[in-house]
Amino acid sequence: MSPLNANLRLVHLLAAIALIGGCTTSGSMQFERQYGKAEPRERVVESLPPNTIDYWSQVKPIVAKRCVVCHGCYDAPCQSNLSSIEGIERGASVVKVYKSTRIHAAPMTRLFEDAHSVAEWREKGFYPVLNEFADSPEANREAGIIYRMLQLKQQNPLPAVKQLPDSFDLSLNRKQSCSTTEKFAKFSRKHPLWGMPYALPGLPSQEQDVLMRWIEQGAPYTKRPPLPELVREQIAHWEQFLNHPSLKQQLASRYIYEHLSYAHLYFSELDDLRFFSLVRSSTPPGQTVKLIATRRPFNDPGVKRVYYRLQEIVSTIIEKTHMPYALNDRRMLRWRSLFIDADYTVAKLPSYDEKLASNPFLTFAALPARSRYKFMLDEAQLSIMLFIKGPVCRGEIALDVINDNFWVFFVDPDSPKIQLGADFLALEAQSLDLPASTENIYTPIHRWHQYRDQQSDYLARKDQFLSENFGSLGDVNLDLIWSGNGVNQNASLTVYRHFDNATVAKGLLGQPPKTAWLIGYPLMERIHYLLVAGYDVYGNLGHQLVTRLYMSFLRMEAEANFLLLLPEDARVRERDYWYRNAHDKVKAYVSNPVFENHSEPGIPYRTNDPKGELYEMLKSRLEMVLPARHTMASIENPRTRQELERLNRLVGVPVNPLPQTAFLRITGDSGDEYVTLIHNDAYANMVSVLRPGKNRLPEEDTLSVIPGFIGAYPGAYYVVDEQEIASFVDAVSSLETERDYANLMDKYGIRRTDVNFWRHSDTIHAAFRNMDPVTYGVFDYSRLDNR
Repeated sequence: MSPLNANLRLVHLLAAIALIGGCTTSGSMQFERQYGKAEPRERVVESLPPNTIDYWSQVKPIVAKRCVVCHGCYDAPCQSNLSSIEGIERGASVVKVYKSTRIHAAPMTRLFEDAHSVAEWREKGFYPVLNEFADSPEANREAGIIYRMLQLKQQNPLPAVKQLPDSFDLSLNRKQSCSTTEKFAKFSRKHPLWGMPYALPGLPSQEQDVLMRWIEQGAPYTKRPPLPELVREQIAHWEQFLNHPSLKQQLASRYIYEHLSYAHLYFSELDDLRFFSLVRSSTPPGQTVKLIATRRPFNDPGVKRVYYRLQEIVSTIIEKTHMPYALNDRRMLRWRSLFIDADYTVAKLPSYDEKLASNPFLTFAALPARSRYKFMLDEAQLSIMLFIKGPVCRGEIALDVINDNFWVFFVDPDSPKIQLGADFLALEAQSLDLPASTENIYTPIHRWHQYRDQQSDYLARKDQFLSENFGSLGDVNLDLIWSGNGVNQNASLTVYRHFDNATVAKGLLGQPPKTAWLIGYPLMERIHYLLVAGYDVYGNLGHQLVTRLYMSFLRMEAEANFLLLLPEDARVRERDYWYRNAHDKVKAYVSNPVFENHSEPGIPYRTNDPKGELYEMLKSRLEMVLPARHTMASIENPRTRQELERLNRLVGVPVNPLPQTAFLRITGDSGDEYVTLIHNDAYANMVSVLRPGKNRLPEEDTLSVIPGFIGAYPGAYYVVDEQEIASFVDAVSSLETERDYANLMDKYGIRRTDVNFWRHSDTIHAAFRNMDPVTYGVFDYSRLDNR
C-alpha cells in the first residue's frame, strides 16, 4: 500500500471514530440536558412508599423464571447477569468472558467478588441497564435499557410463524448487540424484533406490567432480611470447626476449601433450604466477611491468617452451575476422622508459592493420601461434576476431549495395596506439574511438549510400578473396585456430554456405553487441579489450549485403567475400537506395555464379549448402591415403559435430527411423567484438538431415554398423551430428514415461538422442583432449537 493510500485510510478511520464518538456524545448530551448528569445512585430504601412494587416478592420471582433462563452466568449476553439485584445494578459489558483467542488473560469480572459497588463496576467498564440520570418516571422509562427492551418486545411481538427467520441469530457465539441508553433508538430501528425476552414470546401481560412499573418507580428495593437464628447458629458451628488454630485444622481447612469453593453448601438438617459458598476472608468468625478474591482458590491470599467463612448465595440457583453439598453432624464427624483424628503430624504449613500451591501432591503431602481420596469419594458425583460445572458455565475446553456417554468407576481406597499407591504417589509428586502453575501461557506448543513428555515419563514409571506390585495372576480383580461400602451411591457415575456442557448422574444409566473410566486418587486429584482449582475462564489462549491437551492425557489414563480389567485380547480390541484412526503414538498412552505383557486379570470371563460381561459383573458388585431414580423401572405405566424402551435402542439415522437434550412430558389421568431424551454423538476417537468433527460417526449415534431431568440446556420440549406414546415413538424411530423432524415438532413440540411456551416452561420447572428441591435449578434456554 502506498503512503498516500495509507494516510487516506487513516484519515477515514479517524473520521469514522470521530463520527461514532460524536453520535455517542450527542446522545449522552441529549439525556443530560433532559435529566441531568448520570451517576450511580442508591436504590436501597428502608421501607417502600405505598403502592410501590416490592422487588423481593413481586419482581424477583418473575426475573428468575423469565430472564435468568438466558441471563444467569458468564455466558449471559453482554455479561448482563440478572440472577440477583446486584447483577441487575451492575449492568452490562461489551467484553465477552468466553473468548478463547485472547493473547492475554482478561480482567476478572466475577459478580460479588471483583467489585462490590455499582461505582466500582462502572470503573470496570460496565454500563447501566437501569436509569442513572435524574429519578423521575419519564427518565426511568427512557433511560432504562431493561424497560425499553421489554417495551420493544411489547410493541413488536414475535412474528406468527413456527420458525423464526434468519434475522434472529441464535448461534452460541453470535455477535452481541450490547446497546446503551444513548444508542437504543438506533438499535430499536435496526432490530425491532429483538426485544426481551430475545427470540422468545413476550411476557404475560401481568408480569410485564409489574416489571415496567417497578422500573418506572426507580427500581427500589429494601435490604435483605437477616438470616434466621437457626441458620446463623449452623454457620457459627461450622466456622468454629473450620477455623480452629491447630496446624492440622488449618491445613485440612485449606484442602477442604480448595475442593469445595465452587460447591453450593446447605444445612440438610434444617427445613430452611438455603445455599452457601465456602470463602476465604481476612476477618474471623463473628465479624463481617471481608472476601479475599483471587484468580484461583490456591493463589496467595495476601494475609497472614486466612479464615474460612460461609457466605449465602443470594443469586437465583441455575441448574448449569448448581452443585449441592450437604453439611450436617455426620459430615463433620467424617471430616474429623479423616483429617483431625488421623495419625499424622503437620510440622509447618505450606506456602502459597505458585509452583507449590498448584501441585496438591506437594502442598498437602502431610495429609494422608487415603484421607484425601476418601474425602473426594464421599461425594464423587460432585468431584467429577466440578470439572464440568465448576468455575465455568460452558465446559467446552474440558468436554471437547471426552466421549458423549461413559460410565465411571473408582479404585477402592481400602484396597490392601492402596498404601503402595500412596508411596508411589509420594515419589512422583514433584513431577506431577499442571498447567495451572502459570497464569498466561504464551508458548502453548512448547508447554504441550513439556507436559506430553512429563506424562509419558509418569505413565512409564506407573507401568513399572503396576508390573512390580500387581503383576501376579489375579492381582487385578473386582475387589479393586470401590463398592461404596454398600451404602454410598457415588460408587458409580454416568456422564452425558451435550456438546459444550455435560451432566453427571449417580448410577449406571442407559445402555452400556462404548467407553468407561477407572479413577484412582492421583488421577482424580489432577483432574480437579487442572479443570477446577486451576482453570481460569478468563485465561489466555495458551492456558486454555494446554488445559485441553492435558485433559486429553487424563482421559486416556482413565480409559487405560479400565482396560486393565479386561483380558489381553479384549483389551487390544477395545483399545483399537476406542481409538480408530488414531496414531499408534496416541494408543501408547492407553497402554501399560510392561504390565500387560505378563498380567491377566483375575476375573472369570466366559463369553466372547468380555466388556459386556465386565459391565454386568460391575453392576452386580454395585447392586446395593445403584439408585433407581433415573432407571426405566421408575416409569409407573408399564405400557409407557415398554414403548420408551424401543427408543432406548435407537441407533444412527433416526437419532441424527434430534437435539442434544430434549424434555418429554407424558400426560395421563394419573399424573404426568417426565423423561429426558439424550442424543449421544459418536466419534472414531476423541484425539483431534482443532477439528473434532472430522472424527464424527453419525451412523453410530445413540439415544438415551432417562426418566426425570438430565441436563441444564433443553434443546426441545415435547408433550405427548400417554395414549399416543406408541405413535410418538414410531415418529421418532422413522426420522430421516429435517422435514421429518419439523413434522414431529408440529404434532408434539412446544417451539420457542409457541404462545403457550411460558406456561409449559413453568410446568417443567415446577415438576423439576417437586422431584428434588435440593438439586433444582433454573434451566438455560440458550440452546433451544428453532426448527
